[in-house]
Amino acid sequence: MPRLTQAIKHLIIINVILFFAPQLLNMDLTNLFALHYPKNEHFGIWQYVTHMFMHGGPAHLLFNMYGLWAFGTPLEQMWGRNKFLFFYFSAGIGAGLIYTLTNYYQFNGIYEQLIGMGVSPAEIQSILDMGRYNDSLITLSNKEMSEFYSLYNTPAVGASGAIYGVLVAFGLTYPNAKLALIFFPVPIAAKYFIPLIILSDLFFGMTNYSIGNIAHFAHVGGAIIGFIIAWYWKKNQFRFQ
Repeated sequence: MPRLTQAIKHLIIINVILFFAPQLLNMDLTNLFALHYPKNEHFGIWQYVTHMFMHGGPAHLLFNMYGLWAFGTPLEQMWGRNKFLFFYFSAGIGAGLIYTLTNYYQFNGIYEQLIGMGVSPAEIQSILDMGRYNDSLITLSNKEMSEFYSLYNTPAVGASGAIYGVLVAFGLTYPNAKLALIFFPVPIAAKYFIPLIILSDLFFGMTNYSIGNIAHFAHVGGAIIGFIIAWYWKKNQFRFQ
């Protein structure tokens, strides 16, 4: 069982405190720290960092912290604390930015359709604020309108984007390490296992088959940023003290 390295230990402590303390103090930090859509009144640029320390439930927190410990520990031992923290936050922030870009593309597509139907910007804002609309004026399906409302009002939380970056870096460093899922307990080499997980997220993000409210494109975004940085460092033996 690998020892708990310094950066990972402190990241886990902060995540646990920010999950349990607000509940004990009867506080809700979602509007302040979760990552909102940029046009939402609760959006703040700092949320690209703070959303990484917010989680939707105990299972979400446990899964992410386990992934951080299991896959991040050998990376911090190899890279050192500062380099690992730079990598972790770069992957998490990059995941948030890519997630925002994909949401903007989806949101703006529906917005332009509504404008084309003669719905005014003020009426659209009312729909986004109240969640109600006159379906005699709008020909979009309830599903499309629900997605439009959700893109604007549902914030993203969790360290998953950063964890996916860590997972990819682990796979590049230890491609033959054997990994397994709880629901598929057959060990598979990381070089096959990790791309399969990322492709699954890409598939679920682009289709209607997703189970639960999962930010699949944040996962993919973290994986992309993590791959770019880890590949560059591996190729150039980059040193970060």
